[in-house]
Amino acid sequence: MLVIAQQPSPPVVVLDLDGTLVDSVYQHVVAWQAAFHDVGRHVSAMRVHESIGMGGDRLVAHVAGDAAEDAVGDDVRALHDKHFRSVLRSVPPLDGASDLVEALVAHGHPVTVASSSPADLVDDLLDLLDVRRHLTAVVTASDGAASKPAPDLVELAVARAGGGPAVVVGDAVWDALSAEAAGARCIGLRSGGVSAERLLSAGASWVHDGPRDLLQHLDEGPLRSH
Repeated sequence: MLVIAQQPSPPVVVLDLDGTLVDSVYQHVVAWQAAFHDVGRHVSAMRVHESIGMGGDRLVAHVAGDAAEDAVGDDVRALHDKHFRSVLRSVPPLDGASDLVEALVAHGHPVTVASSSPADLVDDLLDLLDVRRHLTAVVTASDGAASKPAPDLVELAVARAGGGPAVVVGDAVWDALSAEAAGARCIGLRSGGVSAERLLSAGASWVHDGPRDLLQHLDEGPLRSH
């Protein structure tokens, strides 16, 4: 009797959004700096940049300390959203982002988005991309899960896609850390301004320049077709 071995199902792909699909990292940096300035506090762009990708519920304390979080955390977050929205329509998709999503779906991957941003901002950013119809799930900070670098957003995205092995694609060390905590592999992208060395040290196993570069190398890593 001929026995044909079943091929394993393609892993779930969990995509970050800011800096991974849309070129919005530096707009976030400026918006956070402006928000801190509005409440009379100065923070360096470098310190803010290295914190982009973690949840806003964590960022204020990470950047400015627990006392700042206690005193002005909610105000800073609200002001950040206001400043970011003022430039949101100027945020461009990253080169190859839509093509990457379409290629992943064509290869049989359930494709999800997991972002530490609130749902309304995520919806507006996804409107900049023509990919929503390809997504199996979209998970945001508004879903109540702990934000990155906790594994909760990744785990929820994978669960909503039906479970199984997963590969996280993200531009921040927080994506790599959340992937590792969730037991997923991670592909890092330099399109958010983080070096390959930092992404690798945080747990990414592969690093590409951005979505277009990853698309051109899909057959060389964990997303290759079997």
